[in-house]
Amino acid sequence: MQQIKIDTSTKSYPVHIGLGAVRMLGKLCDGAEAKYTSVMVITDETVASLYLPYFRENSGLERFIEKIVPSGEKAKTFDVYYDCLSTALENKLDRKSLIIAFGGGAVGDLAGFVAATYMRGIRFIQVPTTILAHDSAVGGKVAINHPLGKNMVGAFHQPEAVIYDLEFLESLPEKEVRSGFAEVIKHSLISGEGFYNWLREEIKSLKSIEYSQMLAFLSKGIQIKGSIVAMDEHENGIRAYLNFGHTLGHAIEAEAGYGNITHGEAVAVGMLFAIELSRDVLKLAFNLEEFKTWLQSLGYRTSLPSGLSIDRLLLRMKQDKKAVGKTIRFVLLQQVGDPVVSEVEENVLLDSLKKFMEEGE
Repeated sequence: MQQIKIDTSTKSYPVHIGLGAVRMLGKLCDGAEAKYTSVMVITDETVASLYLPYFRENSGLERFIEKIVPSGEKAKTFDVYYDCLSTALENKLDRKSLIIAFGGGAVGDLAGFVAATYMRGIRFIQVPTTILAHDSAVGGKVAINHPLGKNMVGAFHQPEAVIYDLEFLESLPEKEVRSGFAEVIKHSLISGEGFYNWLREEIKSLKSIEYSQMLAFLSKGIQIKGSIVAMDEHENGIRAYLNFGHTLGHAIEAEAGYGNITHGEAVAVGMLFAIELSRDVLKLAFNLEEFKTWLQSLGYRTSLPSGLSIDRLLLRMKQDKKAVGKTIRFVLLQQVGDPVVSEVEENVLLDSLKKFMEEGE
């Protein structure tokens, strides 16, 4: 079992990571400082069918309200958000109640936003069940989607704790492992060559990751994110580096239809494009073919999904949260471990997208 401390300007909290970590939940909720009047657990249909009995038996919580929502990005809609608020009101949750997000990144985003807005903000705990959630569960960014953009309606609301039980990762399908591992790759590229090289040398297949490897790269990813969040909690500066690969990635997700391509698969394509753009704009020295070959060996697509319009992708990127006055800003690499946010002229971006699409055909 490992513990990582996350320090922000508004709150410090622990991340407990390891096998059986969920057993710590009861003690956290029953502690002298907690005194929660009631607990509501928000989870999705998939996690509920697989792990809700395990959660009931091992969490140490005597009673709690269960709210089951659709799986994946279908959870992050206005209708589902409204339904969760209604459940909280019907069960008379008050300002001393607790919400537990039990699931992947989508459930964490939804439940965190419910907690952030219910009665102007109540406490919540993240209990992630995916690799992808090692990124989203830490840092306090919570949100739901709007049809015109991903995570466009949200808040900054830090959890009380993150309880990361690696038992839950054992049933993940390879597609979800791949989606989550893309965020690990992202953390390595923005942090330094040491971690990036370790990943390429250690992880040759996503079908057979050893527990020690999983614990090592998840802990490292959380530490990297935690250190950035500590310096820039509300994304006024360097926290934007965590969006490496996401500007195009989010546009791909939205254009393909949320849930039709996983977040990580879209981000992987977005990182490839951002690296190509970095080589063109910032003269980044990077072995792109080696990186692309490694991604392909892990099962990632390395080109834009067919049928997407470059003009539509460009329009989506203008709506990105980093955009200022419709000027598109990209997280690029000056070198591995040295990211920078750069404004990219529309004609340059359009030419680069056309080139990127042609290379993938």
